Amino acid sequence: MSEPFLGEIRVTSFSFAPKGWAMCNGQLLPINQNQALFALLGTQYGGNGQTTFALPDLRGRSPIHTAAGFVQGQTGGEEAHLLTSAEIPAHTHAQGSAAQATGANPANNVLAAKPRRGSNVYASTANVALAGQGSAGGNQSHGNMQPYLTLNFVIALQGIFPSRN
Repeated sequence: MSEPFLGEIRVTSFSFAPKGWAMCNGQLLPINQNQALFALLGTQYGGNGQTTFALPDLRGRSPIHTAAGFVQGQTGGEEAHLLTSAEIPAHTHAQGSAAQATGANPANNVLAAKPRRGSNVYASTANVALAGQGSAGGNQSHGNMQPYLTLNFVIALQGIFPSRN
C-alpha cells in the first residue's frame, strides 16, 4: 500500500487504528506534537487552537462532500428524532354513526357488521357518545438513519504532506 497523505481518512473493517493512524472519534491532540496535521485541520473539528485541535468525529455520521451550504467540519442531522405535533399532518377520524342505534339493523349507521357466526358486535340500543380517547404517540423518538453497515474511519497521523495544485 502506498504511503497515505497526512490527514487522509480511510474506512477499515477492523476494530483498531493501525500504527500511524487514529480513530476518527473527535479526540483532542496536542498541537506541539502534531504541527503538520494541525496546519491541515486547524480547529474546524474542535479544540482551542492554542494547545489542542480535534480529529473529525465520524461516529454515527455519514460523510458528505463540501458544497454550497455545507462547510467543511460542519455537522448536521440526527440519529433519532422525536416528532412534534407540528410535524404531523392534521387529520380527523370520522365515526361511523352520528345517531344512536335504535334497532338490530340501523340502516346506514352500522358501526360494526354482524360476523358470519355469532352475535352482533353492537348493541341494538345504546346511549354512548363516540369520541376520540387520549392522545396519540408516546413521546419516544424514532430511528432516523438510512440503512447502514458499521465500519471504522481512521485518519493518517503520519504521511505525505499534501501539496496544492
